[in-house]
Amino acid sequence: MERVFEKVGRFFRHKWQLAVLDLNSGRWIVESKASNIPYLKAENANGRHILIRPTPVADPYYMMADDLDPHLLHRHHRRPDGSWKPGRMVVETSPGNFQVWIHSSRFLQLPEKRHWLVKMRSDPGADPKNRWGRCPGFRNRKEKYRDSKGRYPLSRLIWVDWKNEALIPVLSRQPRGGVCRKIRISRDDYCRGNESETDFAYSLALARRGFSDGEIINRLLGERSNWANHKNLRQRKSYLTRTVIRARDVVKNS
Repeated sequence: MERVFEKVGRFFRHKWQLAVLDLNSGRWIVESKASNIPYLKAENANGRHILIRPTPVADPYYMMADDLDPHLLHRHHRRPDGSWKPGRMVVETSPGNFQVWIHSSRFLQLPEKRHWLVKMRSDPGADPKNRWGRCPGFRNRKEKYRDSKGRYPLSRLIWVDWKNEALIPVLSRQPRGGVCRKIRISRDDYCRGNESETDFAYSLALARRGFSDGEIINRLLGERSNWANHKNLRQRKSYLTRTVIRARDVVKNS
C-alpha cells in the first residue's frame, strides 16, 4: 500500500488529498501520508469509501473521466499500438469499470473540463467540480458490487504516468460556464439494484447538474414506479425530501 501511495503522490506532484466518505454522515479529509494507512483500512473495512483528488491549487491541471468500460478506456486513453496515452492514472474501481485521471500540461477552466469529459463519455452525473475518485488499494464498498461471499472488489492501480503530461487541445470557442444540463439522464441510468440507493444516486447526479430540490423530487416521482414502501403521496414526498437533503450534503462537502 505504501508503494501505491508513493505512485499516486508522484502523479499529483505531491499535491493531493485523501478523504473518508460515509454515505450517511458525509466526508472528512485525511492527511495523505502513509502513516494513516491503518486508519483508512479500518474505515474501509467498516463500510466507508476511501477517495482521492488533487488539492485545490493543483485541481485546474487535472480532470477525471468516470465510469468507463474497457471499450471507452481503449478508445480515448490508449494509442493504436495499445500503449497508454501520456499523463494518465488508471484505476479499476470494480471489475471492468474504470476511472482515469488526466494530468494536463496547461490550466483547464471548469467549462473546458466538462466539454472534454463529455467527449470521452464520462459519467454525465460526475461533474468535474471538486471531483473525488476512488483510491486504489481499498475496497469499493458499493453494495451492488458485493459478491455471494460478502466480499467487495479491490480498486486496483492499472497504470500511472507521472513523467509526462497530456496535451489538451485549446478550444477555438470556449464553452460557457455553469453546470451542463444538455445530456439527458434518467433514473434508469443510476440503477443500483435497490430502490433507495437508486433514488440517492440519481438525486446526487441531478444535484451536481444544478437541478433544484423541487425538480429532483418531481423527476423521482415521475420516474420511479415501485412505491410499495411508501403508499401515499405524503410519505413519498417526505422520503424524497430526506433523500435530496442527503444528496445536497454530499455535494456541499465534495
